[in-house]
Amino acid sequence: MQVAKKSVGIPMEHTVSFNKSPYEMVRQLGSCSAVVVFGKSSCCMCTVVKRLLFGLGVGPAIVELDEHVAGDDIQAVLYELAADGQQPTPAVFVGGKFLGGVETLMACHINGTLVPLLKDAGALWL
Repeated sequence: MQVAKKSVGIPMEHTVSFNKSPYEMVRQLGSCSAVVVFGKSSCCMCTVVKRLLFGLGVGPAIVELDEHVAGDDIQAVLYELAADGQQPTPAVFVGGKFLGGVETLMACHINGTLVPLLKDAGALWL
């Protein structure tokens, strides 16, 4: 069974088969766009990540886990990806690769490596 949940920024042609493992769902969703943010609609740090990316001119695909039918399973996978003691959301993927959470994104922004990373992934053209 193929199911697609309309989320901000995720094209409907990117469907997720729910007979796949949660790891495969994260891999598939994480690579559906140049930048993908896994978050929760009520998470203030998720809002910070989205605003930073939008402010830079990036239109990330956004997967709101509290609105996704497999959100709990996806969050469990993200928890494994996150460093010890880090919250699993927000989780940012750039170019199909896990970048990290809000702290990693902010560190990259402050040290000047975020914009080149976004350009290399095709999320920015300038």
